[in-house]
Amino acid sequence: MEYVYYFANASLTLRVIDYLNSRPWLGINFITVIHDLDGWVVKIKFLSYLNSEEEGDFRAVLDEFGIPYQPEIQIKMAMWALEIGKSPLYVIANYQVAVVAHGSPNTAEIEEFCDQFIEDLGYSPQTLL
Repeated sequence: MEYVYYFANASLTLRVIDYLNSRPWLGINFITVIHDLDGWVVKIKFLSYLNSEEEGDFRAVLDEFGIPYQPEIQIKMAMWALEIGKSPLYVIANYQVAVVAHGSPNTAEIEEFCDQFIEDLGYSPQTLL
């Protein structure tokens, strides 16, 4: 079971990851986080199907913070490459997408990406708040 959602900024993305980290019994296979110019694309894949209550709760959280997303082909191919085991560096180089995280839910990678991006840019765009 997998979900692909689009979030407007980093704080919303982090809230979803915190939600998942607080529920380890849901059985996450992996999370992929890609920063886009206008926001964040997040793919969440579970090891198995959620029961109806868990899925309803999870969809409510996703719908509160973001919108279901159908990625363009370049991002789809990048996500597929990560899923079959290509390294994030390979995917970044070959698909020209900003892979921020792939694997276990980890807020530190997103926070570090935002800090570095802001430091290099000299200001904080809305998507990094």
